[in-house]
Amino acid sequence: MTGSTEGMAAMLEGDDVERHGDARRIPVGRIGAPHGVRGWVRIHSDTEPPENILGYRPWLVDGIAMAVVEGRRHGKALIAKLEGCDDRDSAAALSGRPIAVRRDQLPPAAADELYWADLEGLSVRTVDGRDLGRVSHLFPTGANDVMVVQGERERLVPFVWDQVVKDIDFGCGRILVDWDPSF
Repeated sequence: MTGSTEGMAAMLEGDDVERHGDARRIPVGRIGAPHGVRGWVRIHSDTEPPENILGYRPWLVDGIAMAVVEGRRHGKALIAKLEGCDDRDSAAALSGRPIAVRRDQLPPAAADELYWADLEGLSVRTVDGRDLGRVSHLFPTGANDVMVVQGERERLVPFVWDQVVKDIDFGCGRILVDWDPSF
């Protein structure tokens, strides 16, 4: 078995991501080092709680769907067995690769919740009508989440509902903010 993704084609389900519902890829973790000699891998999860990553099937690794045969907690770590990954070399070839899922695999957000992925790409406009750019991505801080807005320059806009974020209109693809453009 080779270390390239192409050489691992026999391990893959062959699921064409673009043909299935909302095909946006949402990062949920990454594959770590091999665990043992039978093709198991350690998993670094970005889900909350971390075990939730094991419930998403299939995983998209380099955009290719991979079946999760089994997964579980092992001490403080998570480990998983992927279909066709049967030895340590196969597992090592996957090490460090990001794990994503299709957006439509995620459960619907509760009425008072949002997925960051749904905000990415929306335009951001101030309450007085000035365009600031588009949401590139978000990141957490200890106090609140922050939107990275790319326009004529990059801006970091706190995602604080009612104080800064006044409205989100998914139909128009816009976020309305009370924010000084000079910041």
